[in-house]
Amino acid sequence: MKVTVSTAEQLRLTPAEFDLICQKLGRTPNFNELCAFSGMWSEHCSYKNSIKWLKTLPREGGRMLVKAGEENAGLMDIGDGLGVVFKIESHNHPSAIEPFQGAATGVGGIHRDIFTMGARPIAALNSLRFGQLDDEKTKHLLAGVVHGIGHYGNCFGVPTVGGEIYFDSCYQTNPLVNAMSVGIVKAGQTVSATAAGVGNPVLFVGSATGKDGIGGASFASADITAESAQELPAVQVGDPFQEKKLLEACLEVIATGAVVGMQDMGAAGIICSTAEMSAKGEVGMRIDLDKVPTRQPNMKTWELLLSESQERMLLVAKKGEEDKVIKVFEKWDLPCSVIGEVTENGILDFYMHGQLEASIPAHELVLGGGAPQYEREYKRPAYFNAIEQFDPASVALPVDISKTASLLISLPTIASKRWVYRQYDSMVGTGNTNTNAPSDAAVVLVKGTRKGLAITTDCNSRYVYADPRKGAMIAVSEAARNIVCSGGLPLGVTNCLNFGNPYDNGVYYQFTEAIQGMGEACRKFDTPVTGGNVSFYNQNPDGPVFPTPTIGMVGLLENIENKMTLGFKEDGDEIYLLGTVTNDLGCSEYLHRLCGVMHSPAPYFELDEEYAVQRLIASLIDARLIASAHDVSEGGLITTLLEKSFVKGLGFSVKGPERANDGKPLRADACWFGEGQSRVVVSVPAQSRNAFLQHVAQGPVPITLLGQVTGTSVLVDGANWGAVADWKHRYDSAIESYLSKGV
Repeated sequence: MKVTVSTAEQLRLTPAEFDLICQKLGRTPNFNELCAFSGMWSEHCSYKNSIKWLKTLPREGGRMLVKAGEENAGLMDIGDGLGVVFKIESHNHPSAIEPFQGAATGVGGIHRDIFTMGARPIAALNSLRFGQLDDEKTKHLLAGVVHGIGHYGNCFGVPTVGGEIYFDSCYQTNPLVNAMSVGIVKAGQTVSATAAGVGNPVLFVGSATGKDGIGGASFASADITAESAQELPAVQVGDPFQEKKLLEACLEVIATGAVVGMQDMGAAGIICSTAEMSAKGEVGMRIDLDKVPTRQPNMKTWELLLSESQERMLLVAKKGEEDKVIKVFEKWDLPCSVIGEVTENGILDFYMHGQLEASIPAHELVLGGGAPQYEREYKRPAYFNAIEQFDPASVALPVDISKTASLLISLPTIASKRWVYRQYDSMVGTGNTNTNAPSDAAVVLVKGTRKGLAITTDCNSRYVYADPRKGAMIAVSEAARNIVCSGGLPLGVTNCLNFGNPYDNGVYYQFTEAIQGMGEACRKFDTPVTGGNVSFYNQNPDGPVFPTPTIGMVGLLENIENKMTLGFKEDGDEIYLLGTVTNDLGCSEYLHRLCGVMHSPAPYFELDEEYAVQRLIASLIDARLIASAHDVSEGGLITTLLEKSFVKGLGFSVKGPERANDGKPLRADACWFGEGQSRVVVSVPAQSRNAFLQHVAQGPVPITLLGQVTGTSVLVDGANWGAVADWKHRYDSAIESYLSKGV
């Protein structure tokens, strides 16, 4: 094929980038080389439109053991010679086209990022976004994605312990599927994704290579259109049983001491793993592509370079010890072949049957090397004008608070996700402590110790849409709040930054503001960003999805016995609200879904207040002065109270405050349905009441007595709203009711 600028454009390279490639090579690239640059310089691999802003995030400090971006996932010290490895990534575009395989391979890929570092995955989480649930396509996508996550995770044998799901029309065409994995590794047993040692053999291990997934990185770096279904071959096909064997083989081969470096063949396949490992080690490689195990005959050079077939690794072994590696993979009945060697010249030379097919400097392909970096123009979007014009006085008070609350907890975003999580194996490995004693964050055991890990994924994208800086701060804060309310100390963040087209200056404004808000909150909580993923080009025909910077956070419980749960415990316990009471309705599900208000400000939030509330909650848990803790989030105060009652079926009698903390009369809908931040509802045993009140009086956090735990009925402001069991049935069955009408 004659290589021209038009050829480059077909491969999603700009004319300027084609010229830059020619300049770097000192010649016109051949087709194979151009394919390699296309994959590696795609948005998905190079972060060319985001890296300058990502570098402003806090990337060191705390308990970090490696700097952000140095390895496949973040690594933090949890003591006792152990580290926690964690990361979150997106698989949005593949899931939009083929939801089952798209979601399944997203789960497989994120687990490989964990065990390629030598860690054993112990928990999986996800963050999902879909369109309106009364739409047939949404039902199809939801069913496929959930089936894919459940199938891969259940077969692979790692529990899915937590996550979140939101439904909004902006995700109708382009759902978001973000997958997170967490693993444990012993000190000294980590493996770096680095090639080193001239003459050391390079091995291909894992499943044979096919034509599935070719061009996946470029596919993920473009808008979804009506023609996207034609790109179905770009969606990978996963095999969880093969990955289970690969996990055990990789951990076993690391123990032989024969491994120099190892990396998952994820996005952009062989070209990515060879380039990144070589560039990091400042070496090159000679690769004989005809030695790569294949499951389809006569694969071409560019197909082998760009295939994203799943369950594969690139491994560099010590020279003379390759037989140790081969024997381990033979034992696990996995393909393993020496396909090349490390060279000293920094060049990647790819051969087919002895003929040189591509020769590229590794450094020029990679993020942080020769890949281009851009800073796009950005402009404040016009829709902020509508947000600023919102007048809460224009919202009529509901006639029946009880009926409104019933409608609210039946909304798909708020209602129980039972239909989803029942399809996931949450107990395999016996480390999940939340099955019968749920907390705001998932809490899993660190086997062989008294420690626990608190893990969560969080982001309310409507808040970010309304105020990108504040909304991102809230996402970080809610993640930290969930961990603190579970008895943990927040350690670090991994993020999955889902935005629209970066060439849209309104989208880029959202992105830059969100990064700045995220950075400020992470510094406040001393939770450095260990790594993550940027996913641009999440668009619908009507425009971009809501900006969705999903936060994955991990926290540490030094003693699992200090875990705090969310549910009410005993009749007679007093119920208190900690945090500021405001007349705030902004961005609430009540305002959006029940009142039809599309534009409103982000909810009340002050970072210093948030920090003070979290410090107070942590100290109350340490002093053993509270019996439960649950934060106020989507659905407001009434949803928090009901969710606390559902755990053991205990009722409550509460009275809402008549005035906000600023002294103004409090609207009933703002009291019960508002989503003002930095608030936590706790229950206090009678014997701890005096000590509790004395403790909270020492700090700046406002406190409100709401009532007490009592019986099995819901009593609000003196009115009997009925039995807890009836409310729980509404909450549990809402999503099933939507789905029973279709699919």
